[in-house]
Amino acid sequence: MIMSRIEARPDEDTVAPGSLAERLLAGLPAEAVLTDPDVTSSYANDMASFCEAGTPAVVVLPRTVEQVQHVMRVATELRIPVVPQGARTGLSGAANASEGCIVLSLVKMDRILEISPVDRIAVVEPGVINATLSRAVNEHGLYYPPDPSSWEMCTIGGNIGTASGGLCCVKYGVTAEYVLGLDVVLADGRLMSTGRRTAKGVAGYDLTRLFVGSEGSLGIVVRATLALRPQPPQQLVLAAEFASAAAACDAVCRIMEGGHVPSLLELMDRTTVKAVNDMANMGLPESTEALLLAAFDTLDPAADLTAVGALCEAAGATQVVPADDAAESELLLQARRLSLTGLEAVKGTTMIDDVCVPRSKLAEMLEGVDRIAEKYQLTIGVVAHAGDGNTHPTVCFDAADPDESRRARESFDEIMALGLELGGTITGEHGVGVLKKEWLAREIGPVGVEMQRAIKTAFDPLGILNPGKLF
Repeated sequence: MIMSRIEARPDEDTVAPGSLAERLLAGLPAEAVLTDPDVTSSYANDMASFCEAGTPAVVVLPRTVEQVQHVMRVATELRIPVVPQGARTGLSGAANASEGCIVLSLVKMDRILEISPVDRIAVVEPGVINATLSRAVNEHGLYYPPDPSSWEMCTIGGNIGTASGGLCCVKYGVTAEYVLGLDVVLADGRLMSTGRRTAKGVAGYDLTRLFVGSEGSLGIVVRATLALRPQPPQQLVLAAEFASAAAACDAVCRIMEGGHVPSLLELMDRTTVKAVNDMANMGLPESTEALLLAAFDTLDPAADLTAVGALCEAAGATQVVPADDAAESELLLQARRLSLTGLEAVKGTTMIDDVCVPRSKLAEMLEGVDRIAEKYQLTIGVVAHAGDGNTHPTVCFDAADPDESRRARESFDEIMALGLELGGTITGEHGVGVLKKEWLAREIGPVGVEMQRAIKTAFDPLGILNPGKLF
């Protein structure tokens, strides 16, 4: 069927203006098809900087699997590109519109279909908000760990598309580890199910993992079966101040080498600490060069904090402050939660990198970012999921200043190059999208690119699914 469509491509001149919307309306309610340019233009891009975006021809908001299938059949027949979107909180341009495309927004498919405490799974549609799912499973004594910083806004479908992470990854892992099975609408409108709902299963190729992180380039996720965990005890947090970033990174290495399993291990460099202090008057000492936050959700978190506090002191911490209860823990975490807001206040625009390096190279990464900031005369703050080695160097710049914008982009590229030199990867959780597709080719090499393109062609022979992303 697909080959016959390729061979019998319709003459573009026979596709009359307005026929796209008319074809879509044959299988969708009127309110699900948006054509007003003032409205459709608002769906053009996600939250990434320096990523081109086209003008959508139409925005579609389906509510059912059958409606998604109809959209893909129309797109295949007319050879129209389709860009799947969630809440557009992404930071790589993966949800940016292509010129003349159908934007397929899945935010209306937002039902939690099942929560099973026995099987420890949830079955959800792609538009479910991460925080909504987390709170719903909490009511059953269960826990869905992946928690991106945008968890109050981002969707499960978007999380799956970009293989997102979060603060708790050091202990609980990333989104890919919780996706057991998927229902996916393919480019030609067929519906395919992958994976399982059982605790174990190794039948055939792992197509589920293939779709996680594919950024909508292989198919449209319309349903997901997600693994859940028992809800852990309330975590307690410790804050440790250091006179150097190297000392804080040494503490991270000591903690991980010592076999500790924190539920959170986050690092803020001096630039970030200062930005948060300036914005929110947090009262952190001006001498703080790095702030390390560690948390435990074990049965005896106070004992774990004592042990980790001793390791921080041995690494040179100037002050260690363990929380006594949940309220104090939340206060200590406020500085980390305000990091991005504080850095945005520095210049008005930020460009957030997402380079992940081996933990043993974390200090070299932070030192290298300092050198790059000095070279380009820019403010670059670093927050890191230190337990994973996943750093978020955040370039602060004035978007109205062309020279400063140029330096920001060049510094961003140098940071990615540094990450690769240290044995890391260009993205730990934000994805490739438009922003990093040239760097993906550098990381995986020509043979890797060839194989990835072959997979893309197998699932999407017409190249209509999120074209221009990844490679």
